[in-house]
Amino acid sequence: MVGITSYGAYIPWHRMKREDCVKAWGGFAMPGERAVAYYDEDSVSMAVEAALDCLTGVDAKKVDGLFFATTSSPYKEKQCSALIAVPLDMRSDIRTADITTSLRAGTSALMLAADTVKSGSAHSLLVAAADMRLGAPAGMGEQQMGDGGVALLVGKDHMIAEILGTYSTSDELAATWRSEEDKFVRAGEDRFVMDEGYSKWVPEAIGGVLKKCGLTPKDITKVTLDPPGDPRRHGKAITQAGFEAGQMQDPYGLVLNVGLPGCATSLMMLVAALEDAKPGDRILVVGSGNGADAMILQVTDAIGKLGERRGIKKNVASKQVMANYNDYLRWRELVPQEAARRPDKQHIRFSANWRERKQLLGLWGVKCRRCGTPQYDNGAATTGPIRICAQCQAQDDFDDYNFVRRKAKVFSYTQDNLAAVTDPPASVVLIEFEGGGRAFFDLTDRDPAKVEVGMPVEMTFRKLQYDRGLTNYFWKARPVR
Repeated sequence: MVGITSYGAYIPWHRMKREDCVKAWGGFAMPGERAVAYYDEDSVSMAVEAALDCLTGVDAKKVDGLFFATTSSPYKEKQCSALIAVPLDMRSDIRTADITTSLRAGTSALMLAADTVKSGSAHSLLVAAADMRLGAPAGMGEQQMGDGGVALLVGKDHMIAEILGTYSTSDELAATWRSEEDKFVRAGEDRFVMDEGYSKWVPEAIGGVLKKCGLTPKDITKVTLDPPGDPRRHGKAITQAGFEAGQMQDPYGLVLNVGLPGCATSLMMLVAALEDAKPGDRILVVGSGNGADAMILQVTDAIGKLGERRGIKKNVASKQVMANYNDYLRWRELVPQEAARRPDKQHIRFSANWRERKQLLGLWGVKCRRCGTPQYDNGAATTGPIRICAQCQAQDDFDDYNFVRRKAKVFSYTQDNLAAVTDPPASVVLIEFEGGGRAFFDLTDRDPAKVEVGMPVEMTFRKLQYDRGLTNYFWKARPVR
C-alpha cells in the first residue's frame, strides 16, 4: 500500500482585488481576489515554503527524493528540485526530478512518486508543486490565475490517505501553451478548448479510475479537480461523470480567494479536502492538460494524528490586500522604470555560492560545544567561517546549528527610502533568534508602518538577486503569519 503521509501548502501574503484590473484596463471583473507572489518570490521559493509546511515534524533526512512540478520554472536548463532540497536539509543521495510544461504536472508528479515508492525504489518521496503564471494585462487570464504552492509526502508508513488507484489519458490539443519566446500564457478559443478538451478529458479519466477501482460516483465523498476559468464547464464535467454538486470540493473558495495556481491547483484542492476529511472518506483527484490524470484516495485513521499545518485555510486567512494595481505591474517587471541612481550590484560569485550553499541556502550556523551559544554569519560581519565563540572565545569547537524553523524578534531595524529595491523602503532588521543568535536580514511581507522593536518574525526563503541568468536565493525575515 502507498499513500500520502503528510501535506503542506503555501499561498502568498499579498492579494489583488480583481476589480483593480478592470479599473486599469476596462472590461468586467470576476468576483473576489487573487494571490500575488511578492517581487522576491517565484515557483522555487513557494515550493520551499509548502515543503517546509509538509515536513513539519518529519525528519527530512529520511525522505528519499524530491519531485518538483511547475510550468513556471525560473530555468529552462537547470534542475530546481536539487536546489529546493538544500533549504529542506535533505540528503545528497536522493532522487530529484523536475516535472514541467503541463498543467497536470502536479498530479503526474504525484503518480510518479507513488509508483516509485510502490516499486521499492524509494521508501518515501516528497512532491512539491508551485506556479506563478502570467496572463497578459487586460485579459481574463490575468484575473483568473493565482500564485501558490503545495507539497505532499508519499510513503508506505503512517498513511493519512491510501491511493486506491490511478488512471491517465493523453490527447494532443493546443488548449493552453507558452512557447520559448512567450512571456504570457496563450489559450485557444474557449468553446473549442472546452468541448474538445476539458469536457472530454475529465469525464473519461474519472470513469476510467472508478471502473479500475470498482467504485461508483456514490462511493466518493469529495471530488477535487482543477476548474477551468468558466465555472459552468466545471459543473458540467462533474455532472457528466455522475456526481452531485454536494460532492464537489468547493473549487470557488480557492478560485475566489486565490485564483488558479497552475499545476498546483488540483493538489491544493486535495489538501483543502484533507483538512476536513474523516477516516473512510474517499477523495477523487483529477488534474487536466493534454489529457487527464485521475486518482482515488481513501482517508485513514492516521489523519487525526497529523500535527498542525498551515495548509490552505490558514494561508487563505493570512493576507494583505494590495493598495493598487500598479504594484502588480512593478513586481512582475511588466512596465519599465527608471533605474535607481546607485552603483550596480556586484555580480553573483558562483564559486562562493557553491562553497557556502549549506550556510546560505540551508541557513546553517554553529553552536558552541562549551557554552551552547548559537551563531550565524551571513557575510555581513566576516568573510570566512566562524571560528571563535562570541561568548566564551572557544576556538573551532562547534556543532552545526540550523536556524530555519527558529522564530525570532526584531532587535533593531532601519527603513531605507534611497536603496535600490523594487518595493521601497528597504526594511533591514537585526533579529535575535529564540535560543540565541543575532544576524542582519532583509524584512519582507511587511507593512513598513508596523515594523517595531520586539516584533515577532520568522524565516522565509526568497529571491535575492538575478544576475546573468542565475537567480540568487537566500533567507529573509517576515512578520509571523
